[in-house]
Amino acid sequence: MNSFIGIRFKKETAKRFQKFSRAHFKSHTEAMATILDFFFYNEISPKEKFGPTGRTIESTIKKRINAVIAIMKDVEKTQTKPTAAMIASLFQVQEPTKKGLILEKNGIDKNKEIRFKEKGDSMNNL
Repeated sequence: MNSFIGIRFKKETAKRFQKFSRAHFKSHTEAMATILDFFFYNEISPKEKFGPTGRTIESTIKKRINAVIAIMKDVEKTQTKPTAAMIASLFQVQEPTKKGLILEKNGIDKNKEIRFKEKGDSMNNL
Protein backbone atom coordinates (compact mmCIF):
# COMPACT_ATOMS: atom_id res chain seq x y z
CA MET A 1 0.00 0.00 0.00
CA ASN A 2 1.15 3.53 -0.73
CA SER A 3 2.25 5.60 2.14
CA PHE A 4 0.91 9.09 2.79
CA ILE A 5 2.70 12.21 3.90
CA GLY A 6 1.20 15.21 5.56
CA ILE A 7 1.59 18.64 3.97
CA ARG A 8 0.62 21.78 5.79
CA PHE A 9 -1.74 24.18 4.00
CA LYS A 10 -3.77 27.07 5.25
CA LYS A 11 -7.28 26.04 6.10
CA GLU A 12 -8.94 28.13 3.32
CA THR A 13 -6.59 26.72 0.66
CA ALA A 14 -7.12 23.13 1.84
CA LYS A 15 -10.91 23.57 1.73
CA ARG A 16 -10.75 25.02 -1.81
CA PHE A 17 -8.55 22.12 -2.97
CA GLN A 18 -10.83 19.51 -1.39
CA LYS A 19 -13.88 21.06 -3.04
CA PHE A 20 -12.13 21.16 -6.44
CA SER A 21 -10.78 17.63 -6.04
CA ARG A 22 -14.16 16.13 -5.13
CA ALA A 23 -15.80 17.83 -8.12
CA HIS A 24 -13.30 16.63 -10.73
CA PHE A 25 -11.37 13.61 -9.44
CA LYS A 26 -11.80 10.42 -7.44
CA SER A 27 -9.11 11.25 -4.89
CA HIS A 28 -7.03 14.20 -3.72
CA THR A 29 -3.85 12.40 -4.80
CA GLU A 30 -5.14 12.01 -8.36
CA ALA A 31 -6.14 15.70 -8.45
CA MET A 32 -2.71 16.89 -7.28
CA ALA A 33 -0.87 14.55 -9.69
CA THR A 34 -2.95 15.77 -12.63
CA ILE A 35 -2.37 19.42 -11.73
CA LEU A 36 1.40 18.90 -11.44
CA ASP A 37 1.48 16.93 -14.74
CA PHE A 38 -0.40 19.71 -16.49
CA PHE A 39 2.15 22.33 -15.53
CA PHE A 40 5.11 20.02 -16.20
CA TYR A 41 4.01 18.83 -19.69
CA ASN A 42 2.86 22.26 -20.87
CA GLU A 43 6.01 23.90 -19.52
CA ILE A 44 4.16 26.76 -17.92
CA SER A 45 4.25 28.31 -14.52
CA PRO A 46 1.09 28.56 -12.38
CA LYS A 47 1.96 32.22 -11.85
CA GLU A 48 1.95 32.91 -15.61
CA LYS A 49 -0.95 34.78 -17.17
CA PHE A 50 -2.34 33.24 -20.35
CA GLY A 51 -3.58 36.54 -21.69
CA PRO A 52 -7.16 37.37 -22.46
CA THR A 53 -9.73 34.81 -21.44
CA GLY A 54 -12.59 33.58 -23.56
CA ARG A 55 -15.00 36.04 -21.94
CA THR A 56 -12.81 39.07 -22.58
CA ILE A 57 -12.19 38.01 -26.18
CA GLU A 58 -15.93 37.50 -26.68
CA SER A 59 -16.79 40.94 -25.28
CA THR A 60 -14.13 42.56 -27.47
CA ILE A 61 -15.47 40.81 -30.58
CA LYS A 62 -19.04 41.83 -29.70
CA LYS A 63 -17.95 45.45 -29.35
CA ARG A 64 -16.22 45.35 -32.73
CA ILE A 65 -19.23 43.70 -34.37
CA ASN A 66 -21.52 46.37 -32.91
CA ALA A 67 -19.17 49.06 -34.26
CA VAL A 68 -19.24 47.47 -37.73
CA ILE A 69 -23.05 47.29 -37.62
CA ALA A 70 -23.21 50.98 -36.67
CA ILE A 71 -20.89 51.87 -39.57
CA MET A 72 -22.99 49.84 -42.01
CA LYS A 73 -26.22 51.48 -40.81
CA ASP A 74 -24.64 54.91 -41.19
CA VAL A 75 -23.45 54.11 -44.71
CA GLU A 76 -26.90 52.81 -45.61
CA LYS A 77 -28.60 55.89 -44.22
CA THR A 78 -26.26 58.51 -45.67
CA GLN A 79 -25.13 56.92 -48.93
CA THR A 80 -27.09 53.91 -50.12
CA LYS A 81 -30.68 55.05 -49.58
CA PRO A 82 -30.27 58.56 -51.07
CA THR A 83 -28.37 57.13 -54.04
CA ALA A 84 -31.00 54.45 -54.60
CA ALA A 85 -33.75 57.08 -54.42
CA MET A 86 -31.95 59.26 -56.98
CA ILE A 87 -31.46 56.33 -59.35
CA ALA A 88 -35.09 55.27 -58.94
CA SER A 89 -36.26 58.80 -59.73
CA LEU A 90 -34.14 58.77 -62.90
CA PHE A 91 -35.75 55.56 -64.11
CA GLN A 92 -39.33 56.57 -63.35
CA VAL A 93 -41.18 57.22 -66.59
CA GLN A 94 -43.82 59.87 -66.47
CA GLU A 95 -46.09 60.42 -69.40
CA PRO A 96 -45.90 64.00 -70.57
CA THR A 97 -49.08 65.91 -69.98
CA LYS A 98 -50.95 66.42 -73.23
CA LYS A 99 -51.44 70.10 -73.75
CA GLY A 100 -53.87 71.34 -76.33
CA LEU A 101 -52.96 73.96 -78.88
CA ILE A 102 -53.69 77.54 -77.99
CA LEU A 103 -56.06 78.02 -80.96
CA GLU A 104 -57.76 74.68 -80.62
CA LYS A 105 -61.19 74.69 -79.07
CA ASN A 106 -61.75 71.92 -76.62
CA GLY A 107 -65.23 71.06 -77.77
CA ILE A 108 -68.25 72.55 -79.41
CA ASP A 109 -71.34 72.45 -77.31
CA LYS A 110 -74.14 71.32 -79.55
CA ASN A 111 -76.84 71.57 -76.94
CA LYS A 112 -76.40 75.27 -76.29
CA GLU A 113 -79.40 77.47 -76.86
CA ILE A 114 -79.21 80.06 -79.54
CA ARG A 115 -79.51 83.36 -77.76
CA PHE A 116 -79.51 85.73 -80.68
CA LYS A 117 -81.13 85.29 -84.06
CA GLU A 118 -80.53 87.35 -87.11
CA LYS A 119 -83.43 89.19 -88.64
CA GLY A 120 -84.32 88.26 -92.11
CA ASP A 121 -83.03 84.75 -91.89
CA SER A 122 -85.90 82.74 -93.30
CA MET A 123 -84.67 79.44 -92.00
CA ASN A 124 -84.60 80.60 -88.42
CA ASN A 125 -88.13 82.06 -88.50
CA LEU A 126 -89.79 78.73 -88.96
